[in-house]
Amino acid sequence: MNTNRRIFMSGLAGVVTLASTTLSFAQGKGLIAILTPSHDNPFFKAEAVGAEARAIELGYDTIVLVHDDDPNKQSEMFDTAIARGAVAIILDNAGADATVAAVQRAKDAGIPSFLIDREIKETGIAVSQIVSNNYQGAQLGAEEFVAIMEEAGNYVELVGREADTNAGIRSSGYHDIIDQYPDLVMVAQQSANWSQTEAFEKMETILQANPDIKGVICGNDTMAMGAWAALEAAGRDDVIVVGFDGSNDVRDSILAGGIKATVLQPAYRQAQIAVEQADQYINTGTTGLEEKQLMDCVLINADNAARLETFQLSA
Repeated sequence: MNTNRRIFMSGLAGVVTLASTTLSFAQGKGLIAILTPSHDNPFFKAEAVGAEARAIELGYDTIVLVHDDDPNKQSEMFDTAIARGAVAIILDNAGADATVAAVQRAKDAGIPSFLIDREIKETGIAVSQIVSNNYQGAQLGAEEFVAIMEEAGNYVELVGREADTNAGIRSSGYHDIIDQYPDLVMVAQQSANWSQTEAFEKMETILQANPDIKGVICGNDTMAMGAWAALEAAGRDDVIVVGFDGSNDVRDSILAGGIKATVLQPAYRQAQIAVEQADQYINTGTTGLEEKQLMDCVLINADNAARLETFQLSA
């Protein structure tokens, strides 16, 4: 019996801490490095947990690294993965442009990268880029937002981190639907950088300047939770809020009659698929699939929120 080890490292300090040890009948197939943004966001934690669990099931050791959306930290973590002789890297990246060099460096070292959630600006250097169909998902969210808003009223958009390709794609998907309704008027659009704290602060300021808003559409659930908290604090629980991701926090808010809807992107399963493709590539030299792969999203509202758990929708 071999010991599967999970190692967690965060930041630039280079301090490695054994976080847990799992005994299993592993095959000693090598180390898979899993790199994501901060686990303070449950979406990214679900990615890491899903990827790690599947890697261990398939007989790999794992190292789980958090780059905090900092390209410099991410670069150092690629160096760590290369130095440790990883057989594959599973990555939710820290910037579409800033990540290209790191993925190329891993490729040059003979280590294939399998990207999830966020694309990079180049093709041909990662083996797979498996992302949610953010445009399709944003259109689902926008259609629900328009319906709940009854096609009229002033609204606010909170946009994600500008360096993240998904932020722009989601905003475009929202507007390609909402802009068809002239009585829906966007009175403010600001980036809250995917942050709940920043969304709370931005929402407070926006609400003071625009007390007559009827709705808020957000680029992710973390910002939706921040916006909703600010609205509740101001006694404005009449404002319609829609998010994107499918988090348990927003599920609970929907079930409690707070936030109205979100869009589920299957973070846990997506990460597992990346590991499965890594395993196939390691064993055969190919995934048998195109590099760019899209997974459709699902609208979550009061009708199906009770079936949502950790970015997965039960039958």
